[in-house]
Amino acid sequence: MSRKLRSWCVSLAAAGALLAAPVPAFAGGVVDPAPIAPNNPFVGLVNDQTPNATIRMACFGPVHIGQTGHPMDGQTVKVLPVTGPTTSQAGYTGSAANSVLVNFGPASSTTSPIVLRTWAVSAKIPTTLVLPCYGTGTGTGTVTFAPYPTSATARSATVQVTFVGQP
Repeated sequence: MSRKLRSWCVSLAAAGALLAAPVPAFAGGVVDPAPIAPNNPFVGLVNDQTPNATIRMACFGPVHIGQTGHPMDGQTVKVLPVTGPTTSQAGYTGSAANSVLVNFGPASSTTSPIVLRTWAVSAKIPTTLVLPCYGTGTGTGTVTFAPYPTSATARSATVQVTFVGQP
């Protein structure tokens, strides 16, 4: 094989390897932090998960029905803009929103929602929340990501979570 042909084959193989790399779920694979703005579809994440999300609870040992506790430290929520197909139910900021309010349910305390103003920037889940130690009924709760201020075109995103007590 000639040197020129060998060089061309190596270049072609390298280009093929780059094109065969998996494409991330969000365009470019990285979402630069940017202010949340109107007219954007989005998904909410709890501990970097949308499906199969869990919140670790500071409930130790055997727990009983109806027992509540506090989330463990170091857990987060965030929102990402949707730039392509998604398996999650996307929210929509609508014509007016410049932030997203995050509420936890079922919560037995009246705490203020977490306010997210920037895409892709995590906010800590407050350890002061009072939530079930292991869930309710089906073992799940809902985290709601609601556009704010709202408008007729705004739509919330929800993430089903499982509360997990510690052994």
